Amino acid sequence: MSGWRAWLRVKNIDALKAEADAPERRLKKSLGWASLTALGIGAVIGSGIFTVIGTAIAGEHFEASSILNAPLLEYLIHHSSSFGRPGAGPAIALSFLLVAVVCGFAALCYAELATMIPIAGSAYTYTYATLGELVAWILGWNLILEYAVSNMAVSVGFSAHVVSLLDWFGWHPDARWISPAYLPGGLADLQGQPLYAPGWHFGFNVPAFAVVMALTVLLVRGIRESARTNNAMVLLKIAAILIFVGCAASYVHPANWHPFAPNGWPGVLTGGSVIFFTYIGFDSVSTAAEECRDPQRDLPIGIIATLVICAVLYIAVAVVLTGLVPWRSLLDDAAPVVNTLKKLNLEGVRLAVLLGALIGMISSLLVFQLGQARVWFAMSRDGLLPRAFGRVHPRFRTPAFSTWVAGFAVGIPAGLFDIGTLADLSNIGTLFAFALVAVGVLVLRRREPERRRHFRAPGGPLAPVVTILACLLLMAGLSLTSWLRFFVWLVIGLSIYFLYGSRRSTLAAAP
Repeated sequence: MSGWRAWLRVKNIDALKAEADAPERRLKKSLGWASLTALGIGAVIGSGIFTVIGTAIAGEHFEASSILNAPLLEYLIHHSSSFGRPGAGPAIALSFLLVAVVCGFAALCYAELATMIPIAGSAYTYTYATLGELVAWILGWNLILEYAVSNMAVSVGFSAHVVSLLDWFGWHPDARWISPAYLPGGLADLQGQPLYAPGWHFGFNVPAFAVVMALTVLLVRGIRESARTNNAMVLLKIAAILIFVGCAASYVHPANWHPFAPNGWPGVLTGGSVIFFTYIGFDSVSTAAEECRDPQRDLPIGIIATLVICAVLYIAVAVVLTGLVPWRSLLDDAAPVVNTLKKLNLEGVRLAVLLGALIGMISSLLVFQLGQARVWFAMSRDGLLPRAFGRVHPRFRTPAFSTWVAGFAVGIPAGLFDIGTLADLSNIGTLFAFALVAVGVLVLRRREPERRRHFRAPGGPLAPVVTILACLLLMAGLSLTSWLRFFVWLVIGLSIYFLYGSRRSTLAAAP
């Protein structure tokens, strides 16, 4: 097979399962539905609810020269040279609900494919079996972007909250070693005094790097140990969110909820595009499919339960936070929940939430690093990446080489860049992946209608079609800069595929 036909070759589902069961590549099966749900919650509730929610509520404002930061949808409609990203205001709760619905449809698609193809690699593997090798490569390449950039952003958020925790104890380390080297907006201390001008400066975000590398060691040790650690952290961070909601609710002023949607539907849509970052992770449950004891039963439960629990917690936080202070006061606040509690002098609650935020970010990092390594592992097993990425540790039965590479690939950039540079890029890669998974559901239903489906998304084509349309709409709410970076990433990925992957693919070597 040569030429463009080679790009469309698909992998047989039964062959995928047989390869996964090969002794030298078999991963240890030790996860049940409770551990999968905890992994999902661990991935979803990270830095997003404690950081980017402020931007989603208050919005962003750009100068006329900053056209590349404008939402693509506004650019296409208005063709203007000056933009802002309108905040959702108190209607951010509605944004969370709408995004949860969109993710709910996507979750149904993931659950259907995950039970049919319980193989490491998640959406990458699903598209390889449905849409062909080239599309699978593009999606796998974007999953690497999603998981890596998400964890870079989370680790930067983790570092910022470590600084807040140290401030609570009265310790103020040298700013050079607790902040990114690149600061597009400069850096100010907790009292608002400028420390660095915008741009590059000498330094490295040591806490962001250190936490990623510590978790890398844990992940190499084994999936069971990682899952147990994550389960404990999930319980603690849920407790922290409940403490915030329960204790801060009595300080809510209903007047802060008026007007409810100050920027109307554009604000709700843009807010949804921003906070989509906070839902990223429920799909990572499917990356652990090969390590699941009963994937046909446990994967749908884990994926859907993760989404429902996180949506309820998010909406509760959004309602309380917007009732505590005027929504405009959250503009440019990188830690709105913790800083709002500081303004209200709720120091005990602030400490509990701060610790919960830190724990939440650690568990989110843990699950995303797990997912990223397994995507690389799956792509290597298919010959699209060097064989080294497919090596399994002889004792721990984990993809050790991929895990180490993922650790350095995330840790080093996290020490250099700020969270704002990273979040939108993660969103666009994830939305693209969700849309392709939905397309894969439609294709597989048509191509193999008789194949047994242990779980089927209800409503016929409703779930995949709504997923595709909603993802395209949310992608249009992201900035032109994000789109340009996304296309640059695609060009790099396609170059690697045509120069290496397409020639070394296991399907290319097959008779």
